[in-house]
Amino acid sequence: MIIQRVVLNSRPGKNGVPVAENFRLEQSTIADTIQAGQVRVKTLYLSVDPYMRCRMNEDTGSDYLQPWQLSEVADGGGVGVVKESKHDNLAEGDFVTSFTWPWQTVAILDGSLLQKLVPQLVNGRLSYFLGAAGITGLTALLGVREKGHVAVGANQTMVVSGAAGACGSLAGQIGRLEGCSRVVGIAGTDEKCSILVQEMGFDAAINYKKGNVAEQLRELCPGGVDVYFDNVGGDISDTVISQMNQNSHIILCGQISQYNKDVPYPPPLPPDIEKIQKERNITRERFLVLNYMDKHEASTLQLCQWIQEGKLKVRETVVEGLENIGAAFQSMMSGGNIGKQIVSVSK
Repeated sequence: MIIQRVVLNSRPGKNGVPVAENFRLEQSTIADTIQAGQVRVKTLYLSVDPYMRCRMNEDTGSDYLQPWQLSEVADGGGVGVVKESKHDNLAEGDFVTSFTWPWQTVAILDGSLLQKLVPQLVNGRLSYFLGAAGITGLTALLGVREKGHVAVGANQTMVVSGAAGACGSLAGQIGRLEGCSRVVGIAGTDEKCSILVQEMGFDAAINYKKGNVAEQLRELCPGGVDVYFDNVGGDISDTVISQMNQNSHIILCGQISQYNKDVPYPPPLPPDIEKIQKERNITRERFLVLNYMDKHEASTLQLCQWIQEGKLKVRETVVEGLENIGAAFQSMMSGGNIGKQIVSVSK
């Protein structure tokens, strides 16, 4: 069977900025028959995420992330429909997902590595299983619950950097649902800031490209910052940490501003900021959602319930066509999208 697939065409280098041309669309073939335990799936949606920047390097800098190989098919979160099955628990027509879905139009996969989906849980929006009801939503929810120490009635203020991104836009809403009394986002355009406040219930949002971020933070968080959901690292995070309260908490989710730099993860703080962190007893522990697999099922159901009730607003940037996945990746890494970046594959 002839298929289309996307392979890693070139590496941007550890300090390089990724571009669409780092990926290549090509024609390939897969077997016409499947073996016992396998399923043939048609790809519907693929997820494009910031962590994939690390997979473009020969050394990802992480023991749990494998690098993509040159001229080999890339992979990540995906959703598809079963077209043929020789697996006991999967039938033709079932919708399934995987964290290691190949970037190709049709694939033969091991059925035991797939999770069957229930479309009704997300009102039929299957792409949500790659975002708000998938690993992105789990990262936001479990990050807040496991590392944020949010307590109802504690009058806590949360700040979220990268707040208009896939994870940040959910994390701020979840912080409010879990008990924060005030939520402030940091994003890169006036449009994003407006969406955070008007659509997603943030109390305020700061465009870090305009004005003085430290001054705006002091004005919008007069009682200081109790919880910081950190998606970006770098200067923005240093500014937020300098205004955090005694015994406050950093949820170390991502460091997207550092992904094109050859630095360890998590990147060390500047000496003056590290001094503040230690003197104020601010927790800053690496958070990895895969360490909480035992909580994924219940947490996913909670996310789906909030989505159904309209309590969790979801934004997606959807790009049509597998041939455009490289451009979608470049756009996401440059901060050009709002919410989750999804590529719709099937025509």
